[in-house]
Amino acid sequence: MTTERAQPIRVQGLEKSYKDLKVLRGVDFEVPRGSIFALLGSNGAGKTTLVRILSTLLRPDAGTASVNGFDVARQADEVRESISLTGQFTAVDNILTGRENLLLVAKLRHLKDPGRIADDMLERFSLTKAGSRRAVTYSGGMRRRLDIAMSLIGTPPVIFLDEPTAGLDPQGRVEVWEAIKELAGRGTTVLLTTQYLDEAEHLADQIAILHEGRILVNGTLTELQQLLPPPKVEYVEKKPTLEDVFFAIVSENGTADIGNDRNVGTTSREQG
Repeated sequence: MTTERAQPIRVQGLEKSYKDLKVLRGVDFEVPRGSIFALLGSNGAGKTTLVRILSTLLRPDAGTASVNGFDVARQADEVRESISLTGQFTAVDNILTGRENLLLVAKLRHLKDPGRIADDMLERFSLTKAGSRRAVTYSGGMRRRLDIAMSLIGTPPVIFLDEPTAGLDPQGRVEVWEAIKELAGRGTTVLLTTQYLDEAEHLADQIAILHEGRILVNGTLTELQQLLPPPKVEYVEKKPTLEDVFFAIVSENGTADIGNDRNVGTTSREQG
């Protein structure tokens, strides 16, 4: 049963294996309402597996997770009504126009006045002029923005974006970043997975680094930067970048040093 005080996303001790391969090894975190949570990690870290569990496409082997106050294992239907998922590849129909894609989703959701909804979404994502064009003519950034717009029809309170800017050119990435920031500004809770350090640095209110199935650190960018001493450049202190933090943490020596010396304000409990 959901409540107003329930965190939009809450994960405790989540584990998942494929045969002898452990993909998630006891993952814990919470995401505040209306925030952008970036899950940062290399290929194979377990990011997509985690998103698939939270969106009810996979069942965990152990642990619990809730989305919008609903348990992902016991209340899957309620979770699906609360979320939208945008995967690594756009799910638009290239034969249809941008507006027709939006109309289709609104009608499938049995919403009233699908035409108005489609037009509102085109305006919201700066696609009004392109709305009558077939999606095949769109740039990568435009297709991704259309994909996100389709995901938001019905105003889900939580949206999962699994590497939403993978393969986009710099302009396309900026367009998607602006759309994501607008989502959070309107109160949508966003869980974003990415391999791009600058993307997490630019967008996220909270950043977790997932490595080999474990969350090593979890906090704000400032908190993560404080894990490393600032290097001195010509007697002037310079803050470490997220790239500095990431590579220090995921390296064997860096993980040991940070784990022994520092705690992040919202770091997950120590694992294993």
